Amino acid sequence: MGKIERISGPLVVANGMLGTKMYDVVKVGEKGLVGEIIQLRKEKAVIQVYEDTTGLKPGEQVVSTDAPLSVELGPGILGNIYDGIQRPLEVLKAKSGSFIGRGITADAIDRGQKWKFNADPKIKNGATVKQGEVLGYVQETEFIKHYIMVPVGIEGKIKGLKSGTFKLDDIIAKVEKGSKTHDLTLSQKRSVRRANPYNKKFRAEEPLITGQRIIDMLFPVAKGGTAAAPGPFGSGKTVIQHQLAKWSDADIIVYVGCGERGNEMTEVLNEFPELKDPKTNRPLIERTILIANTSNMPVAAREASVYTGITIAEYFRDMGYSVAILADSTSRWAEAMREISARLEEMPGEEGYPAYLPKRLAEYYERSGKVEALSGKVGSVTIVGAVSPPGGDLSEPVSQGTLRVVKTFWALDFNLASSRHFPSINWLTSYSLYLDDLEPWYLQHYGEEFIANRREAMKILQKEAELKDIVQLVGAEALPDEERLVLEIGRMIREDFLRQSAFDELDAYTSLKKQAFMIATMLYFRKKANEAVSAGVSVDRISKLKVREQISRMKEAREADIEQAEKKIKSAIDSELDSIMEEYREAVDKDKVVA
Repeated sequence: MGKIERISGPLVVANGMLGTKMYDVVKVGEKGLVGEIIQLRKEKAVIQVYEDTTGLKPGEQVVSTDAPLSVELGPGILGNIYDGIQRPLEVLKAKSGSFIGRGITADAIDRGQKWKFNADPKIKNGATVKQGEVLGYVQETEFIKHYIMVPVGIEGKIKGLKSGTFKLDDIIAKVEKGSKTHDLTLSQKRSVRRANPYNKKFRAEEPLITGQRIIDMLFPVAKGGTAAAPGPFGSGKTVIQHQLAKWSDADIIVYVGCGERGNEMTEVLNEFPELKDPKTNRPLIERTILIANTSNMPVAAREASVYTGITIAEYFRDMGYSVAILADSTSRWAEAMREISARLEEMPGEEGYPAYLPKRLAEYYERSGKVEALSGKVGSVTIVGAVSPPGGDLSEPVSQGTLRVVKTFWALDFNLASSRHFPSINWLTSYSLYLDDLEPWYLQHYGEEFIANRREAMKILQKEAELKDIVQLVGAEALPDEERLVLEIGRMIREDFLRQSAFDELDAYTSLKKQAFMIATMLYFRKKANEAVSAGVSVDRISKLKVREQISRMKEAREADIEQAEKKIKSAIDSELDSIMEEYREAVDKDKVVA
């Protein structure tokens, strides 16, 4: 037990802490505020406190729990909303009202609820079990089996394993090794600052389908991969994160609101229980865990919130699930590190951030991946981080540190957002390094045409950008018709394919199958239009065809009707373009006769 010697905002220095360890959790002051030791100097411990330190005074006691910052994991965790150190906000609200009182604690998972545990019949009493091995499961939701695993660091002979109905703290089995006996329950604890071990890591070879056309078609992220979405204020970072949380085909979603505005988290809380998961047609909240550490909460807890989220994600990964963790935003996390570092009087790095910022970012993103867990199951964690560079300056340290380690870059553009083009991802500056790894998957499921169409669409967009520079100098009328057609097709792809409404029931989510039909139809129009231009038909005439409106409304077609819609539109393309080419030929022949 020590005593407070100095207080500096969320940082507390305590004396008499001999015997404590780095990253031990401590209880600070009379109210028992939660803190964590981040520096040791002989008998002095420097503690970052995860609650408001107002009212603390020197001389108050500090008690070590002799355990690292950990999260509790078990049945009942899905559908919950926590703060940065895994306190359930609904329970805290019931205890202290809309604002969290200091020193209030609550169990992360309801300890009174009973769960039906189904023991694995293959595991016999007396058999040797290893860390991570699956002992059975609890059917937590209609579609999610919550597998109960042997905690890391425990192995030996198992005794007393049986099926039944248990509370979280009830003993479901015992593991004996030598003179030591470990009681196993439905829950376990994991330290948040250590990545959970696994057997081996695989190459990421399957895309995370998000339902967002510009991502899935042009800049995909793999399951087990990493992606960053940097952009200035108002460019749509939170919109992107919300869309990924709602529609991506991960089995489990962990959404971390790190230092974001409270109204944005409120939107998530209000929407998710109402939204239907497109895979299961059940409420989306049933496969989601929300971690809310908003901008008005203590700054030190931001630093912990991302670790809390990634540890929960690893837990479900070890069950064999595909997990997506969305952090909004890592810049606020970095700002929390900068504030704590300044109070520690550490030597500042670039723009005042601590010198270890790039290392912390790399360690965080490296906890992604597709792995064979200790359980033998194959699961993945995909990390998507939003970055908020001041003024959209991507040369600042957080953006640069992130871009060094992620393999997908979605560059959010304020000008696109201002023109109401969402998602506001700039297709000229974004990239994905997963395209080659994912190509076999696309070939197997959608064939060579899908890959060829994606490449052609990207070439058209790049060519359109080049021509726009020329148009600004000499005007569109100075271009030959072939290049004016490129501008027309580029505009079609931008406005009718890349632009997507998050508020439209049919347009908010687009399956990969529908995306393939949409882009194939647009490129078919380009092919037929090229033939017409080569035959002498003007681009102005082509741009006024009625079928252009049908193409632009493909996004409104229902998933079940898209194949039929494509056939109908292609038939209309043939009919209308053949008709104007015939009109053109007749006009030419008539002019020849008159001449």
